[in-house]
Amino acid sequence: MRIPRAMTIAGSDSGGGAGIQADLKTFAALGVFGTSAITALTAQNTLAVTAVMEVAPEFVGAQIDAVVGDIGVDAAKTGMLANAAIIEVVAEKVREHRLQQLVVDPVMVAKSGAPLLRPDAVEALRRLLLPLALVVTPNLPEAETLAGRPVRTAAEMEEAARAILALGPRAVVVKGGHLQDGEEAVDLFYDGQQVHRLAAPRVHTRHTHGTGCIFSAAIAAGLAKGLEPLEAVAHAKRFVTAAIEEGLPVGGGHGPANPMAALQRRQQDSKTRAKTEEEEGL
Repeated sequence: MRIPRAMTIAGSDSGGGAGIQADLKTFAALGVFGTSAITALTAQNTLAVTAVMEVAPEFVGAQIDAVVGDIGVDAAKTGMLANAAIIEVVAEKVREHRLQQLVVDPVMVAKSGAPLLRPDAVEALRRLLLPLALVVTPNLPEAETLAGRPVRTAAEMEEAARAILALGPRAVVVKGGHLQDGEEAVDLFYDGQQVHRLAAPRVHTRHTHGTGCIFSAAIAAGLAKGLEPLEAVAHAKRFVTAAIEEGLPVGGGHGPANPMAALQRRQQDSKTRAKTEEEEGL
């Protein structure tokens, strides 16, 4: 039986809560074989990013070549890309290997506030990578940067989605978690034809490190398994909501969301059903 394969092209989080670590956990929890191309090494924990070492662009390309040439890639996602030179190489490899199912998470700033993308690389992201994306997943600050306009209301989220779609991706998800009003976290999906709003109860917790990574990785996993973009996004929304609800209180800062939460819940439900069936059979 063929195993779905997804690749993360992103930075490493030494604290394990975000980056490729969160992506690979998400892929595994969703039954997808995960591979990686590391773009940067970060020294970080739940409190801060204390150091960053950017990987040579040609080595990022070599990692992508090695994986595609042997294992293959059904869907890929990008996270922290660090600089314009890495973005250029990633875009080149996406075109060369015809990676059609690409999710771009336009990571710019860490949860702690540390910059993860050089300011001069934003234009390279807009010009080179967004036109290759099947889905792009900005949060509100990222949407503001990409769209070049304020995004502080639901109406402005839709305006930003339309502006970002005009840059070339086939679908945009503007994540509404940063909106503080209401008891729901509402994301907006736009593919040039219809606007869909995906809502989930707002979870009041500080343990949200890695949520953007988990969400975009879950979308990539869904695409690798054959889901259409909107269906993959809807599944990812439910998956990341569970991860936030089961956030892990580790460290002294923003603890990580738990990408294993949905899998753990399924396992517990299965045990409960088996116990019930056993008791009813007695």
